[in-house]
Amino acid sequence: MKRVLTIAGSDSGGGAGIQADLKTITLLGGFGMSAITALTAQNTVAVTAIHDLPLDFIEAQIDAVFTDIGVDAVKTGMLSKAEVVKLVASKIDQYKPPVVVVDPVMVAKSGAPLLAAEAQQTLAQFLLPLATLVTPNLPEASALVGWEVRDENDMHRAAEEIHQMGPTYVLVKGGHLHGEAVDLLFDGQQYHEFRTTRVETKNVHGTGCTYGSAIATYLAQELDVIEAVAAAKRFITEAIRHGLAVGQGHGPTNPYAAMRQEWKS
Repeated sequence: MKRVLTIAGSDSGGGAGIQADLKTITLLGGFGMSAITALTAQNTVAVTAIHDLPLDFIEAQIDAVFTDIGVDAVKTGMLSKAEVVKLVASKIDQYKPPVVVVDPVMVAKSGAPLLAAEAQQTLAQFLLPLATLVTPNLPEASALVGWEVRDENDMHRAAEEIHQMGPTYVLVKGGHLHGEAVDLLFDGQQYHEFRTTRVETKNVHGTGCTYGSAIATYLAQELDVIEAVAAAKRFITEAIRHGLAVGQGHGPTNPYAAMRQEWKS
């Protein structure tokens, strides 16, 4: 069983963050571990409070996992501020896990900021050069490149600019576009497109966390990057298709849905 460490924030509503990551890793047959960077009080409507954990405690969690259990893949999520980004980058550089998937979480589905504006450049400078794969959505890609990514042509240009920041692969996710749900993978030379019919639903809380964790788990299981993204794209599409209408706002995706179909077959 492959060991996957998620370094991210906790979502008290259970739809995103550490909770979504661990559900996904487990359902896909990985052994999930966590280093929590921040506690959030949130539900499907809003993030009402954020408590950043002390840097030394974040470091202690990461060290505890690496020095005993070991790690086949790391997936990062909410890092909240520049000091946390630098710490996480330094620990990844120290332990050098074989797979690093960076989900550059910046804003919650409710619109609440989850990464300080001044930390965005820090993430690009310190963490992206260590990434096997970075998975920005359109607003995140726009923040990283400094201009608005609005369509598929922009996605190509943004992928090239983000790749120059150091990650081995860039996956620009087109979930904010209209029409087909298209994601663009760039390895510095070639593009690969992943297209599915768009699922019309408001229950998409935790989409990026679930998608990124699925990719990290598949990479830990030694699929190549194209295979891992393709498999994760199928997984997240089913999770969105069967999203859960809980709460009064954006309900969570349902990572169990794809596995339920597989177990029935």
